[in-house]
Amino acid sequence: MVVEILVICLIAKAKRFRLSYLWRTWTFYPILLAQIALVAVQATVFVRDFRLVPYGSYVEIGVILSFLFALLAFGLYKPALLGSLSIAAGTVLNRFAIAQNGGHMPVFPTLSYLTGYIDPAMFGTADQLHTLGNAATRVWFLTDYIDYGYSVLSPGDLLIHLYACLMFYALIRAVNLRYAPRQGLQTKGES
Repeated sequence: MVVEILVICLIAKAKRFRLSYLWRTWTFYPILLAQIALVAVQATVFVRDFRLVPYGSYVEIGVILSFLFALLAFGLYKPALLGSLSIAAGTVLNRFAIAQNGGHMPVFPTLSYLTGYIDPAMFGTADQLHTLGNAATRVWFLTDYIDYGYSVLSPGDLLIHLYACLMFYALIRAVNLRYAPRQGLQTKGES
C-alpha cells in the first residue's frame, strides 16, 4: 500500500494541501502504525522469514480499521461508503478468481523475481492460498499479476486498496480544512 499512499500524497500536494497538518491529529497515528506493521510483514518476506505471513490478513484488516477513528472524528462518511463499496467489489472479484482456480489465487510475478521478493520455491510454503500461475489459469485477468516488486496484486486487491486511498485523501483534506489558517479572517486582537 506504500505506492498508493505516496500517490495520494503527491495528488494532495498538487492540490496544495499541507501534509504536515496530519501530525496535528491523533487520528493519523493509528493509520501510520498500521502501515508500518504492513511494511514490516512485507519486509520479512525479503529476508525469507515467513513467520509473519499468516498474520498478514489480520494486518490488512487492521489497516482498514485504522481509518475508523478518522472517519468518526472528521465525519468522513462519504469516502468511507465509497471505499466500502470498493472493498466489497474487490472481494467479490478475488473470490471469483479463487473459485475459478480450485481454491487458489494464481500469481504471475515479474518484477518481484528481479527484486528477490518472490522465487518459485516459495509457492506452497509461505501460504496455501497462492500458487504460481500458468497457462491453465482461468480468468487470469482477475488474478495477481500487477507486480510492484514487493507485492503482486490483482485488480480486486487494487479495489480493496482504493478504500485506504479514498480515506487517506479525505483525511488530508479534512485536516487542511480544520488546521489551515483562514485567508482574510482576522483573529481576536488583530486590527
